[in-house]
Amino acid sequence: MSYRQLERAQLAALVPELLLAGQLIDRSGMAHVIGAFGRETMTEVAIEEWMAASPVYTSRMRSMLGVDGDGVEDMFKCLQFDIGAPPQFMDFRYSIDDKYHGSFHLDHCGALIDVEPMGEEYVQAMCHDIEDPTFDATAIATNRRARIRPVHRPPRTPADRHPHCEWTVTIEPDRDELPLPAAAERMQTTRAAKTVLSEVDPSDEGRSDYSGPLLADVRWDEWSHSALVRIAEETALQHHLLALGFVWSVRERSAELVSGVVVKQMTGIAGLTSERLRHALDLGGDAAALEQVLRLHPLLTPTQYTGVRVDRDGERVTVTVPLGGDAVQDGEWLAFLGVDELAPLRAAFVGVDPTWSDVSAREHDGELVVTVGRGAPADEPGEVAVARFSTGAGFQFENRGIPLSITPVH
Repeated sequence: MSYRQLERAQLAALVPELLLAGQLIDRSGMAHVIGAFGRETMTEVAIEEWMAASPVYTSRMRSMLGVDGDGVEDMFKCLQFDIGAPPQFMDFRYSIDDKYHGSFHLDHCGALIDVEPMGEEYVQAMCHDIEDPTFDATAIATNRRARIRPVHRPPRTPADRHPHCEWTVTIEPDRDELPLPAAAERMQTTRAAKTVLSEVDPSDEGRSDYSGPLLADVRWDEWSHSALVRIAEETALQHHLLALGFVWSVRERSAELVSGVVVKQMTGIAGLTSERLRHALDLGGDAAALEQVLRLHPLLTPTQYTGVRVDRDGERVTVTVPLGGDAVQDGEWLAFLGVDELAPLRAAFVGVDPTWSDVSAREHDGELVVTVGRGAPADEPGEVAVARFSTGAGFQFENRGIPLSITPVH
């Protein structure tokens, strides 16, 4: 079952899961970067991957949402659809002073909660070294004169300080425009950046764009079926753009180590995401459930980019990856799979049920064909256990009711 075949209510449950999965990519990957290169290189890689991906996917999302303004409200609308700011886990609360001035604070920062036990140096790296350039890289997709600056941020003093951080957003006509990061310019040339996804039908019941005021929270069930399909596809594509930035950055440090690090990252997020998708859609562990999870999994979607096919024949499920497809040609996640490298797919299988462990693979007519059936229960891969370190692994979304519109305070 693809995104398009899901019911509207199922899509409304799926989209925040996809946004959270995108945030957890770094929880899966950065531990292995630290192991290979150390904390300072981890900081550099995080900056480079987000600066490569964020301006590109934000521009795509602006277009899809019909957000064509250049003010802080327009910027905040896009942040609500960003894998860097998944709802509630990264609980952004917004305030608008006027068109070009506003602020936000985080009532809950899941990333901070994950990093604080690692020590103040890691908090400093995330909340200072990484946030400063990457926030601005996100902002310039709306206005190149935008600047996001801290009012306060961690390390928290006192230790339980709340809100976790606060930032101002200003756009001044007399300041210099920030350039598009070189890595983002490169990203614009990729097949991922140019992928054409499903059209939104404005006649569908429900919201088809984000015209009107900024809302405190996005109620996914208010959006139309076709809009939710496109949002899900764009969110999955955000995963691949971020992964591609990660690959580039790690490869610059070591062409020899890049494959091992990327496969570990991919394995951790693949297994954890399968598990969360199964629970979010209230699926079992049978072959039909496995097929459905794989058809929705952001490792393998959107199919307009990946070209992946998932088929079921009785108690066996087959995943077919075109080796000449756009994703493989770009050199992102799927390019690292092969007959002898199936760990990410194995993790995705056993994330649905541990007995999906009998895996075989072959190359045929330019495609990687991977088939899975029932076997002895498999242990959880160590890379999934690393990703599970994040509080996002067990995070539960809540229904916050009807959202308020945010209007200028002056």
